[in-house]
Amino acid sequence: MPTTRPRSRRGLGTRAVPYAAIAPAAALFLAFFAAPIGFAIAMSFRGVHVKGLGLDPHSRTENWVGTRNYSEALGDSELWHGVLRTLAYGAFLLPVMLGLALTFALLLDSARARLTRFARLAIFLPYAVPVVIASLLWGFMYLPTVSPFQPLFHLLGIRMPDVLSNSTILFSVANVGIWGGTGYNMIVIYTALRALPTEVYEAARLDGCSELAMAVRVKVPMVAPALVLTGLFSIIATLQVFSEPTTLMPIAKTISTTWTPLMKVYNDAFGRDDLYGAAAEAVVVAALMLVLSFSLLRFVNKRAFGEN
Repeated sequence: MPTTRPRSRRGLGTRAVPYAAIAPAAALFLAFFAAPIGFAIAMSFRGVHVKGLGLDPHSRTENWVGTRNYSEALGDSELWHGVLRTLAYGAFLLPVMLGLALTFALLLDSARARLTRFARLAIFLPYAVPVVIASLLWGFMYLPTVSPFQPLFHLLGIRMPDVLSNSTILFSVANVGIWGGTGYNMIVIYTALRALPTEVYEAARLDGCSELAMAVRVKVPMVAPALVLTGLFSIIATLQVFSEPTTLMPIAKTISTTWTPLMKVYNDAFGRDDLYGAAAEAVVVAALMLVLSFSLLRFVNKRAFGEN
């Protein structure tokens, strides 16, 4: 009588295939994402006790400080000023960037559009430029002494405005993000538009819809999931702004080392050598990002899709 053991082994091996397939990704996730987060949380509850002048290598000892680092982080006015500044930065950047991305996507998807391949590449190309290089390029264009716009203002008899002043630096930094991020979001929205069934467009044209009415009443509502996706990713990227102001900081005296929350964390960790306090600040900033992103996602899903 044949036994069922070989079949059992084959079944066990088949069930193990999916786990073997995801094992490398899971290992990388644990090593480079979960473990650093856990280490940062553990560091945020510790501190350094210095004996005497701290000159002796054995005079500095690490000890448990509880929630002291969190109390100091929550009471740090510079951190909250950076949070408010980042929110103002996002309030200007997000509507402009996503509005331009949606406008370009709708124009490229129009039946009257010409040279769409060249236009897509031209709009997307700034996203391929690294953020640091883009910030340096815009920084040189912002400086009156080396800006290519300076001769134009000179011909017009107008003094070139100081776009790095206190009143305009927020918009100057946001301009770098808008220039680099519009193309990526445009591609996402344009891809969603191209995936819509052509029968919908034909029915709209038979009903007498113009291109503008079709764009506003048909296309935009049908690509709402893509708009939510690009909006959520843009919000997360905005809250993590770091490279643009850090790169512009040497040429703009109006940008401090604590201009954004992540710059504050970096400065405390490597400028003030306070890794434990910086870890607590990083956890606070990450918690704020999580709460804000999750709240906005639920709000948008409830208003746009009727989900609870």
